[in-house]
Amino acid sequence: MDALSIFSFLGFTLLVAVIAWYATRKTDESSADGYYLGGRSLGAITIAGSLLLTNLSAEQIVGLNGQSFAQGILVMAWETLAAISMIVTAIYLLPKYMRSGITTIPEFIQERFDAQTKSILSLLFLVAFGVVLLPTILYSGSLAFSTMFDLPNTLDIPQSTVIWICVWSIGIIGSIYAIFGGLKAVAVSDLVNAIGLLIGGLLIPVFGLMLIGDGSISDGLSELWNQNPEKFKVKGEVDSFIPFGTIFTGMMIAQMYYWGTNQSILQRVFGAKSLAEGQKGMILASFVKFLIPVIVVLPGVIAWHVFGSDLENADAAYPSLVRKVLPGAFLGFFAAVLFGAILSSFNSLLNSSSTLFGVDLYRQYFDNNASEKKMVKAGKVFGVFLALISMIIAPFIANAPDGLFSYIQESLGSLSVPILSVVVVGMATKNVPEIGAKIVLTVGVLMYLISQFILAPQFIETALAEAAINGIKDTKELGIIKAKAYPHFLHIMGILFVINVGFMLLIGRLYPNKNEYTPKVTKEIDITPWKYAKIIGLAITLLVLSTYLIF
Repeated sequence: MDALSIFSFLGFTLLVAVIAWYATRKTDESSADGYYLGGRSLGAITIAGSLLLTNLSAEQIVGLNGQSFAQGILVMAWETLAAISMIVTAIYLLPKYMRSGITTIPEFIQERFDAQTKSILSLLFLVAFGVVLLPTILYSGSLAFSTMFDLPNTLDIPQSTVIWICVWSIGIIGSIYAIFGGLKAVAVSDLVNAIGLLIGGLLIPVFGLMLIGDGSISDGLSELWNQNPEKFKVKGEVDSFIPFGTIFTGMMIAQMYYWGTNQSILQRVFGAKSLAEGQKGMILASFVKFLIPVIVVLPGVIAWHVFGSDLENADAAYPSLVRKVLPGAFLGFFAAVLFGAILSSFNSLLNSSSTLFGVDLYRQYFDNNASEKKMVKAGKVFGVFLALISMIIAPFIANAPDGLFSYIQESLGSLSVPILSVVVVGMATKNVPEIGAKIVLTVGVLMYLISQFILAPQFIETALAEAAINGIKDTKELGIIKAKAYPHFLHIMGILFVINVGFMLLIGRLYPNKNEYTPKVTKEIDITPWKYAKIIGLAITLLVLSTYLIF
């Protein structure tokens, strides 16, 4: 990086920090609402920006572009179909959540079931954040910076050392934002970084197409389309990352879990000044989400055209393309934007982890009479502990066979299915008792783990052994045999969701709850829905479906 790149990187990063400090200087961070929910003062645009940056980080940009590099735009389903889940959440789930005035999803579960069920759910969230998501964000971000700026050669140190340095640098700075700034600091910095990411992210496909088309974007797009027709098929085959049938089973389960029950996402909306502002923010984010494949999918296809099979690691496709096509004047700015995106996802998850511990666990198990100030302090201390754990784990994460993004989704499947099942049944029924929720949150996790880490390897090993006996050596054919040997993890998620929900409903019929659940209504915020939510949500849904059908 030259002096201009370093200056622009430091300048933009400092600008974000100053804006975040200025916007939060009057917020009372010692209260629970002030620290965890930004004083319930967030507007629609801030919420939308924070939602997008919480979701869109290095593991998303690097991982999805790596998958599109390998198999094409079929992976855009993760982005386009997410818009539909966001609409469903905004219209149907948010009113139920926000009328209760809750701070966390486990808090809703306690209201619907009991405190023990809430504790189990909180622990599942913390395991997901600390063991899977936080380390993956740190690792993928470090990999991106290392590859993009060729840091091993620049610093003349081994790649492994570079990863450790990047992981701890990102982790420490992200921890300062999240632990000492609270939700509002996170959300404001997210908004600024979101604007920068959209601008910087769009520059990569623009310069990439110009490279292919000798200066012409339209010629580059035409060349890309004509030379790589196999990369523009959205109907995934049985051995692809997203077989077509999974769109109708586990794909929607994963999307609804992430956007409808994930604490790190919904905490941004719970900080809204009103239900209408929360709905506006999520619906606005859903529209931008529909456009995001231009940033997180198209560059991967461009990288395939530019590099072909020369890249051994698909997850290196995006940072390699950035390094090749981006002019030096923009490099520092984009580095700052990507740094901000990585920090956003990291500090958002860390802030949510502090919230889960402080609000849902500390008072119940450590200090029943803790003041709000003491509860916030306990959450901060736990946040530091979780950050250290994630920074220790991150450098040891190896590249998954199907890429980082599939690794994250498959790992979270063990938690997303039971959590979504409990939330959905909890909202839809009044007579299902807490024992049904507790069994699903424990046995449901074990069922998925047994399926994916015991049964799946055995079935695949048997199928490949039979193929070897029959003399089958073709890589493509072996891939199909492997894929058919055991259902795709998204199919497993769909199957287990039906089993979990069915089990809870059966428990509700056999052992109905004696005390029927009655939702409470908060007076803390205005819970009047946005009158245009349904019509605009329907328009965005039709736009998503029509675009998908065109491809």
